[in-house]
Amino acid sequence: MNNSTRTLPIQKPLQARGRAIGWRDFLELTKPKVVALMILTSVIGMLLAAPGVPGWEVLLFGNLGIALLAGSAAVVNHIVDQKIDTLMARTRRRPVATGRVSPFEAIAFAMALACAGMAVLMVMVNQLTAWLTLASLVGYAGVYTLFLKRATPQNITIGGLAGAMPPLLGWTAVTGQVEGHALLLVLIIFAWTPPHFWALAIHRKEEYAKAGIPMLPVTHGNHYTELHILLYTLLLLAASLLPFVTGMSGGIYLVGALALGLRFVWYAVRLLKDDDRRVALNTFKYSITYLMALFVVLLVDHFVFF
Repeated sequence: MNNSTRTLPIQKPLQARGRAIGWRDFLELTKPKVVALMILTSVIGMLLAAPGVPGWEVLLFGNLGIALLAGSAAVVNHIVDQKIDTLMARTRRRPVATGRVSPFEAIAFAMALACAGMAVLMVMVNQLTAWLTLASLVGYAGVYTLFLKRATPQNITIGGLAGAMPPLLGWTAVTGQVEGHALLLVLIIFAWTPPHFWALAIHRKEEYAKAGIPMLPVTHGNHYTELHILLYTLLLLAASLLPFVTGMSGGIYLVGALALGLRFVWYAVRLLKDDDRRVALNTFKYSITYLMALFVVLLVDHFVFF
């Protein structure tokens, strides 16, 4: 165990520096960048759910409730992964890992966010969206973070369903129903999740191994993981064409989905061929751009043909 690991006690650094807990620490606990991407897909689910633009109440309160519950799940992730976070360069400065926020304070914050989110969705949106969002929280914070993450190298594949829910949540906030086209959006994110995270796992392989997390590159090696990244990217390309095949979208989306998807496949092929950590990181970064651009193109197509 190295010196940086040994000098990361939970409470002492906070007391030694005499620092007061700041609002930025609590904001960091909610993983705002991750929540922002989720809200983007939730908004797009809302805008695609019906002709025209939904009322401002649904847009405001629906996304507020979803964001609060997603933030609560993120806080739980910080609490459960406290020890693991101290072992990884990417996460060892997180508020709970460094002791800037105590586990008790984080738990109280997570509960407050969850209660507020449920209240907003139940009162201002609809019960279906509230319970589906809560189920997503339990799936991510409970099933994935507490169990799957440490239990199997397929943790991302199985646990990815919770992270794929926001478009469906946005859709049900508008319609109050679970419909087929909304499930297509879930399928796209579900297929996107493994290549997205496995590319990062290759880049951070040593850290995951040190922390004892059985990510696929750690348990099966880079080549095996890179092959599966390519296979899932091809599956993602096929899934991304389903909105056009089912009549949900038109030609603008088809062209955009093909261009973005083939670019993703190019990254996956290059990664399999070169086995380079830098390519893995670039693949991870492109995967974020891909998802955002794909849903924006879907949205543009929807309103052009509307």
